[in-house]
Amino acid sequence: SNKKYVEKLIEGIPVKWVSIPYHKYPPVLSAVYDYYMLKQKALRLHKADKFDMLHTRPGLPTLVALWMKKKYGIKFLNDVRGFWADERVDGGMWNLKNPLFKAVYHFFKKHEYECLEKADHITCLTHAAKKEMLTWKNIKNQPLRIEVIPCSADLDLFDPENVNADLRSQFSKELDLKDTDMVFSYLGSIGGWYLTDEMMQLCKRLSDKFPDAKFLFISPHRHEVIANAAQKQGMLSGKIITRHAKRHEVPALLSFSTYSFFFIKPCYSKISSSPTKHGEIMAMGIPVITNSGVGDVNEIVKKFDAGFVLDGFSENQLNAIVNEIAAGKVFDKTKIRNAAKEYYALENAVKTYAKVYENIFKKITLNDLPGFVSILSEPDDQL
Repeated sequence: SNKKYVEKLIEGIPVKWVSIPYHKYPPVLSAVYDYYMLKQKALRLHKADKFDMLHTRPGLPTLVALWMKKKYGIKFLNDVRGFWADERVDGGMWNLKNPLFKAVYHFFKKHEYECLEKADHITCLTHAAKKEMLTWKNIKNQPLRIEVIPCSADLDLFDPENVNADLRSQFSKELDLKDTDMVFSYLGSIGGWYLTDEMMQLCKRLSDKFPDAKFLFISPHRHEVIANAAQKQGMLSGKIITRHAKRHEVPALLSFSTYSFFFIKPCYSKISSSPTKHGEIMAMGIPVITNSGVGDVNEIVKKFDAGFVLDGFSENQLNAIVNEIAAGKVFDKTKIRNAAKEYYALENAVKTYAKVYENIFKKITLNDLPGFVSILSEPDDQL
């Protein structure tokens, strides 16, 4: 199971991972119950171990963290992994026409502002999110102290030089992938923020333009959604390849890619998002086909000449990208990987977090602190 996998990863590391069950239904009431359980668990752990700091992501965990900061004076690092309340509106989980969800939204927006005011330090995933938060005039202590730490990639695992040759050969046979094929890949989950129909429209145009094109979807689930979207576009079934992969298998599968694509719903809350897949794809030296309006993706791709960015999904926009690819533009794989090292390296994230921790504790360094306690926070679809 994933829990056992994580437990094995942290063996020998001074991290104590304490999980609590997550409840999805009924909406709102289940979240209230989860908040109560999370608060009780955190309180018991604090009484036993005396926390020096609470490091939380948005949503229910920050409700607990802010309460404990007020009651016990514990340091609080507000790790803004996204504009949580706005994500639920943009994602269709909270319909603001419903008075209950409207009240819940306003409650969490007010709470979000208070967390920014009272946190000892703030981190976020994108420069776009930092820029946005610095414009919020209703927060008293502007300019806020915000450090940008994007989602990071394991550059040792996602390295074209380290791809397992035997595993790659095995996939080549199993998936009937030849060196002469033009492979367009997609990495990650399907549905939600990811625009499957729009991506398949691009695939159809690429398929029509390039007879040797194949489309490899490396995705953990919902393969039937991919197949249905392809059928809707009139794609030949032999062109679409779906594959579930374990983490260590992903680089070998990605290594077949000529390009990798992902379209994400461009909405207000997504300016705070940093797609992990982007760093992993760039680490493999693969150019991307993606869209603007999501975190810092547009700026990164253009700055490092790391692929194509669409400003919309109209027929003209999609055709323009296909024509640019057909024109034979060459991307420097080494330059793309070096860009990943500069922007998405895990080592950089660790150093920045260490700097933030030391700033919070002033002269205390991480080596002086006891082990960390991690309490499982809620999945992204909570509430």
